[in-house]
Amino acid sequence: MKNERYANGSLRRKHRARFKAMDAPCGICKGKYGPIHYDEPSDHNHPLSFVIDEIIPISRALEFGYSSKREAAEDWNNLQAAHYWCNAQKSNKLPNEQKKKVSHSRIVQDGNW
Repeated sequence: MKNERYANGSLRRKHRARFKAMDAPCGICKGKYGPIHYDEPSDHNHPLSFVIDEIIPISRALEFGYSSKREAAEDWNNLQAAHYWCNAQKSNKLPNEQKKKVSHSRIVQDGNW
């Protein structure tokens, strides 16, 4: 199974560079946990590191009018910068499906657990 997000690696790198140049805040928490740490590796050890979030998850793209998962993964209007942790909590939910109150007791402003 291929990863639709990286089917066009060149475009994905351009999107990442554009978000970084914009110094975009997290589209999920809206900066509640501080700025995105753009220069850290994107993994569980760096919860405030940068990932690209698909607003409409690619796993649900066909439900919302995209002709393919790849189209959803490449659509600039469907992308937002996000913290690694926020994106992991969002999973494949839409913004209006998010739980209103999620316990964030393990994360602090500086990105340490």
